[in-house]
Amino acid sequence: MNKESKRREALLYHAKPTPGKIQVVPTKKYATQRDLSLAYSPGVAEPCLEIEKDINNVYKYTAKGNLVAVISNGTAVLGLGDIGPEASKPVMEGKGLLFKIFADIDVFDIEIDTKDVEEFIRTVKNIAPTFGGINLEDIKAPESFEIERRLVEELNIPVMHDDQHGTAIISAAALINALELARKKPSDVKMVISGAGSAALACADLYVLLGVKTENILMFNSKGVLTKNNASLSVLQQKYAQDIEPVTLAEAINGADVFIGLSSGNIMNAEMLLSMAKNPIVFAMANPNPEIDYNLAISTRKDVIMATGRSDHPNQVNNVLGFPYIFRGALDVRATKINEEMKMAAVKALASLAKESVPEQVNVAYGATKLVFGREYIIPKPFDPRLINVVSPAVAKAAMESGVALTPITDWKKYEEELIERLGNDNKMVRLISNRAKMNPKRIVFAEADHLNVLKAAQIVHEEGIGFPVLLGDKTIIQELKEELGFDADVEIIDPKEAEENSRRNRYATAYWQSRKRRGITLLDAQKLMRERNYFAAMMVNTAEADGLVTGYTRSYATVIKPMLQLIDKESDVSVIATTNMMMTSRGPMFLSDTAINIDPSAEELAKIALMTAKTAQIFGVEPVIAMVSYSNFGSSTNQKSSKVRDAVAYLHKNHPELIIDGEIQADFALNPEMLREKFPFSKLAGKKVNTLIFPNLDSANITYKLMKELYQTGSIGPIMMGMKQPVHIFQLGASVEEMVNMAAITVIHAQEKENRHK
Repeated sequence: MNKESKRREALLYHAKPTPGKIQVVPTKKYATQRDLSLAYSPGVAEPCLEIEKDINNVYKYTAKGNLVAVISNGTAVLGLGDIGPEASKPVMEGKGLLFKIFADIDVFDIEIDTKDVEEFIRTVKNIAPTFGGINLEDIKAPESFEIERRLVEELNIPVMHDDQHGTAIISAAALINALELARKKPSDVKMVISGAGSAALACADLYVLLGVKTENILMFNSKGVLTKNNASLSVLQQKYAQDIEPVTLAEAINGADVFIGLSSGNIMNAEMLLSMAKNPIVFAMANPNPEIDYNLAISTRKDVIMATGRSDHPNQVNNVLGFPYIFRGALDVRATKINEEMKMAAVKALASLAKESVPEQVNVAYGATKLVFGREYIIPKPFDPRLINVVSPAVAKAAMESGVALTPITDWKKYEEELIERLGNDNKMVRLISNRAKMNPKRIVFAEADHLNVLKAAQIVHEEGIGFPVLLGDKTIIQELKEELGFDADVEIIDPKEAEENSRRNRYATAYWQSRKRRGITLLDAQKLMRERNYFAAMMVNTAEADGLVTGYTRSYATVIKPMLQLIDKESDVSVIATTNMMMTSRGPMFLSDTAINIDPSAEELAKIALMTAKTAQIFGVEPVIAMVSYSNFGSSTNQKSSKVRDAVAYLHKNHPELIIDGEIQADFALNPEMLREKFPFSKLAGKKVNTLIFPNLDSANITYKLMKELYQTGSIGPIMMGMKQPVHIFQLGASVEEMVNMAAITVIHAQEKENRHK
């Protein structure tokens, strides 16, 4: 995508369908006049009077306790500089989005039109009664230091400038583990820090708390090393000024144990890295270009322990590992501030988490067989679902122990359960799938690429690094649409009907005829069929000229699946093909089967569909808890439609006792743990959170997933094909661009799985 197209796409994302990225959503009923009279006048007077009696009741009757203000004056926005408060608003909304999706914290973004420190502080203090916490953002130094210091002192709610402390907390956790791997003590290491701004100073302060000696730190700003005779240094910079003659960065790095980069890209070369001490620790955190290229660093020295700010390399120092969970813990005990003890608790919790066994979901997301603590894994991954119930409790406990918690937690088990529930949906699985695909992208055929939305999806797949699209269709139309979209990448375009494809068509036709000649297909029939894009695409995959295919945007599912079933074999141990839809619900991902193929499966087929769905869930790091749903509960009906479900469950209980599966059961009992535990305590599902539903027929499965999708705007990925030997997936007619991108990512993951099986 060219620069103008990227610009247009970014603007469209922020403008449509609704301007901005966050909105206010009611949390109470408001359908009736009675509801409204309670929400506002006259009912609202009662909580007002209770708060007047005791100001602490504001946390009981309002949203204050889960509401954070993200506040900026727009003086240091990302790498854009002083662009003003209005121009900073998209960034502040984005920060609010991250708070919500990672820690379920609500946010109002506040942009203040002043550069005067006193006026800024006064404004924040005046609006502070609204909020449970304050996140300062993108305020230039040195004003940011004074603003944060004063607000921490003068307010009784948590205040943190994430630009200063976020990177410090995450990198300090990484430093603890890097030093352990390097077998070095903090007090012994010589450290060089490139950068002397707010983030660098906060990092240095935290490293000193870890045991690094101030006299062993050489800090550089854009003009050189900080020395005692430099009168231009700020008060905070003077702490790290050394009584030495000026030295170059290269001279300082010579013999150093640790290099911390918070400056600009490519200022460190291979020779400088080679001059460092044994087992050098290099945190090159400038974005988008690190101070030294990751690949250059690891090829220069095998003993280097490397971290960057980039997501495409190991050990990403990402602030999202910290601020959502720090504020979550602080809010949950009503901390009056975020103090050093709480920050250090977050540091130690993150460092400790990296040493624990990694959940399969995280391994899946990063395409790893198994992430293990070591040089390429010294800090947790941002997708790790354990962060909220490891970091937040640690911060909450530190707040309590340091005396700043007003409502201490007493039941920690219950608290951690509540934190897990907060994870919800927020499309984490979509991010996991996309990230997994990017780890090892594959050649994916888009069989209807001469349609605008299909080509848009292919463009995203290419530009995001999810896969390598092969575009099938009319070349002239595809080229025109590419120009319209600004899709200027050189990708392969094939028109199966063109004369130049004669040789390939004949080769495909002969192979197809050989496999079907005793099933009524003539060579002439096969040659005609190979002019049709779905047959052509399927043969590309069969002959390994592509790794997978996606199709179905313009035709009914039944029409499109026919050539796939004719050309693509089943897996060797499979007797029935089926599909599942992964629904992104508020309770997490739910797998629904079979949503597209088997109209009225038998008991044996239902059992096999359940087994395939369980396997599919495990591919995505989800341990399946399966309910075989029906209109009856555990034998309450003897009708054949429910008894076949019961028979399928009996078969699975006998032959696959390792599966958590039960039924037949009504959907409400399956999804309501309290109802299930009360009425059917004997069930294998009692006390479990069901995440997989197997339906007795196609009607019920297909209707359910489409109702969920349209009525509740539930995200859906699927139908995901199960049981095919090759990675082949069919869209629903008229699928959205987003759905097609997700299905392409699923296809890449299936191709990866196939490759791994054959290694």
